[in-house]
Amino acid sequence: MHLRSAGVLRVLYRTLWEGDLNVYVKVHTNSPFLVCMDLLLSQTEVIDPNYLWIGPDGQNLKGQSYVNLTETGKLMLLDFKEDMSGSYTCTLSYKVFQSDMKAEQERYKSYKFMVYAYREPDYTYRISVHFSTKECSLAANEQFFEELKKILNNLISYLTCQIIEPSFKCYSVKRPKHGLVDELFVVFQVNPFAPGWEVICHQVSTDCEDVTNSRVQKAQWLIEEFFNRQQHILQHEFKNLPAIHYIEHSFHVTRLDSCRPGFGKNDVTHNDCANCCVACDPGSYSPNNKLICLPCTSIRIKHYGAQSC
Repeated sequence: MHLRSAGVLRVLYRTLWEGDLNVYVKVHTNSPFLVCMDLLLSQTEVIDPNYLWIGPDGQNLKGQSYVNLTETGKLMLLDFKEDMSGSYTCTLSYKVFQSDMKAEQERYKSYKFMVYAYREPDYTYRISVHFSTKECSLAANEQFFEELKKILNNLISYLTCQIIEPSFKCYSVKRPKHGLVDELFVVFQVNPFAPGWEVICHQVSTDCEDVTNSRVQKAQWLIEEFFNRQQHILQHEFKNLPAIHYIEHSFHVTRLDSCRPGFGKNDVTHNDCANCCVACDPGSYSPNNKLICLPCTSIRIKHYGAQSC
């Protein structure tokens, strides 16, 4: 069973189901309350309850600065970070009396929560567009491509976004009801990590995640609008088409996800948070902005969210 922390989900009970209860907490937020009691028991009278919460490092959580632990056994983890991920176990002890009050029993129940830090993925956008050209051997093709990169970078620079991995190739294309034409196939990515992005981000947000994705979405919209305007300009401002010009409706965009270092996606292990970037498990690491955590074979990594091996 898997549960993802959200604003409307504030209290989590264990049920009688014995599988692991996975809880996903977004970094730098507070977890929902984890309750040291199952739902069935919570609906009965519990006498002299006592709660012992143990964290992933084996330490008693009572009195720790990063927890909110109530007298009724509810645990909230504050400002959750990747290295706080792991198994949180609570042991509940309580008394049971016979009806004549002469016999007293001490009973114990244990509850386990697997708590993982996660981030939303960062977005980049891969964009492809086509331009008609007089011929593939035209020297102006390279010059046009270089100028196009400058224009697009200038367009989105105020968002601290940038064009990365730009490339183009020229092909002869036979389209329906037309003869052969030479076309430039241009591909590039819109990236939110231009120099200075961290300074801009941290002026607005501690974590930067939402700000980063908002910036790159705006950059993608600006570029899409730029190409949408090209056809209007060609139709209304040119009597004769330029040697190299945009092909209408050739704009295509694909969103590409990436995870911050120390995080990765695993649709099998974390299938209820499949789109989340979850802190790498002990024994694995992620040194870059790729989507997967890599196994570490040289040393034994014992903590979550490792960025190096």
